[in-house]
Order: sequence, then C-alpha cells, then structure tokens
Amino acid sequence: MIRIGIECESIEGPESWGIGRIIKKLLEEITNRPELADEFRFFLYFKLCVPDLPFLNNPIFVKKAVGISSFSLYYYLFLPIKLWFERLDMMFFPNYMLPILFRGKSLVMLTEDIYYEINSGTLPWRYKLAYKIFANWAAKHATRIMTISETSKREVARLFQIDHNRIMVNQLGVDKPKQITDYILQISGDYVLYVGQAFPRRHLRETMLAFELIAGQFADLKLITVGKDKYNPPIIKTLAQEINNRIGKERIIYKEYASEDELVQLYAHAKLLVYVSSKEAFGLPPLEALSYGVPAIVADQKVTREIFGDNAFFVQNPDNLKLIADAIRIGLNNEQKCQEIKNSREDILKKYTWKEHMERFLRICRNF
Repeated sequence: MIRIGIECESIEGPESWGIGRIIKKLLEEITNRPELADEFRFFLYFKLCVPDLPFLNNPIFVKKAVGISSFSLYYYLFLPIKLWFERLDMMFFPNYMLPILFRGKSLVMLTEDIYYEINSGTLPWRYKLAYKIFANWAAKHATRIMTISETSKREVARLFQIDHNRIMVNQLGVDKPKQITDYILQISGDYVLYVGQAFPRRHLRETMLAFELIAGQFADLKLITVGKDKYNPPIIKTLAQEINNRIGKERIIYKEYASEDELVQLYAHAKLLVYVSSKEAFGLPPLEALSYGVPAIVADQKVTREIFGDNAFFVQNPDNLKLIADAIRIGLNNEQKCQEIKNSREDILKKYTWKEHMERFLRICRNF
C-alpha cells in the first residue's frame, strides 16, 4: 500500500480559486477510480477542520485536521511535526512551499509566478518573506518539483536554478462544459468577461481602461470582471465606479465571487474572455472559456502559445492600453477568426483533462 500525504488547507474555505480548485479536482478524480483503494491510501491534512465535501467521504481518504487557526503555526510548525509520526511514502505540498522542519520524501508544486511575486510583486511583505524562505527551500530540498506546463518547467528551472531532472510536468485540466441551467444571470446585452484573482500581472486595471477606450464604439457592450482584488491597495471596485461615471452608465460590473452556476452562465454567454497575464504558469480561465466556445484574448507569451498555438487573440504588450483595446475590437468584429478558434476547441481541450492530471500525479507517486 502506497501512503500519500496531501496538504489540503486550500479547500477548507467556501471558494475554489487557484490551488484549492486544483486539489478539489484531483481528489474528485481519485474518487472516480475505486480500484485505486487496492494500491493507495491518501492522507489529507487540514489546518482547522475537515470541510463538508461529499467526495471526502470516500474511504480511500484518511482525513486529519491539525486544529490550528493560524496558517503559519499550522504549515511551518505543527504540520511537519505531525508528519514525523505518519510514516508516509511521499508528501505533496501544492502551496509552493516546503516547511523546513519536514523530513521525508516530498513533491512541491512551484511556478514562476511565485518567483516574480517574491522579487517584484505587490504582496504584503510578510507573504513575500514566507515565499522567499520556503519556496527557495523547496527549490533546494524537495525530492521532486511539479510544474503545470512545459514552459513553466523551463522557467522554474532557470529562475530557481533547479536541475531539470527533478522537475515533473503535470498540466492542469478543464471541466467538460456543463449543461446550461435555468439560473437567471440578470445581466442583459453583450459582454466580454474577465475571470480570476486580480493580481497586477493579470492586467485587469489595464483591461478596464482599455475597455473604456472602445466603450463608445459598442454602445451596449459590458465588461464583467469576476475575482478577488489582489492589488495592494485594492483598486478594482473604485476604478470600475470611476470609469462608469466617466462613461455615464454602468458598463463595467465587478463581482468578487461567482457561484459555479453563475460562472457557467457567464462563460457560456460571453463574447470574449480577456486574460492578458504577463506571467502565468498555465492560466485556466482562457481554456475554460474555450470549452464553451468563447475565444480568449491573452498575452503573447510562451505558455499561451504552448497551449493555444495560434487559436487566440494575442496582445504583444499587456501594459499597452491601445493594444488591449485593439484586440477586443478585433475579437468582436473578426467572425472568421472566432470561428477558427471555436473549431480548434476539441483538439486543444482533449490535451487538458482532470482525469489525465490525476493519472500523471499517480505516476509521479509510483516512481518516488
């Protein structure tokens, strides 16, 4: 029996962004394979309490809550002490950091995003310090590093100076399109969409200002943005109000969070998704939009070319408002290119499934 530990603090809350979404999808896919119980036992570690999620009731999971409300005490002290006594074959830390006190075989997910947040991001200093210490410790001391794209593997190896042989690639997955329900969206007219936590590197500020440049050319068009404001200090809600005041109408709608049903509706009825991130290890929202036949506007980066080839609208410089505005205008008007992107959907999406993500994860575990 292979005993695999997984750090699961990220799924304790009600929202599922980033790491939390990845862990939920991984665990859900494991539950779809009952025969794995003959080979594996997964030990899931939580900070304060075990969340009430149906898939966690599967007997293949052994759930353990440390019972500490402080993330720092939980992650850097009490969790590694608890793990001393667990006799695991491997421990998976998806949160980019390896506790210094941990002893044993470890798999740590790392992205170049963390490197840039450490060195030039806008995170509060205490988060930067934690990432600087424990992400760099992971780069040096983790048994294996996991990245989520080939591009990210090359960047992580270069930035953190890691031997390529220690890095495993496990691309993320995209859900199959869900059936459109009777959920009432309560948003009329056409809109372009942004989804994702609003870190400065994702250029939501620039996207909003670019939208203002073309708002007069598309009288009924709206920009809907969904995701927590990660600017320091927060700016998105205020900026949306300022732009709407200048336009004279509510044309930008900011939502900090959307339920799964609402998000399905937002994807399904959008004209375009705008996600011009300049530093991204993968980037799920453009693929999620494509699953509903919605073309994406993305920054012209190695990772977006790896995923989409030519099947997106590309922005050469995400800091340039005019280039973003031009890409939105072209995306709305170029029906032929939009159809080509939609036609590419199946060939692109078949490469990125949560089932394959889970299978690659298991192969990594078996080869430790």
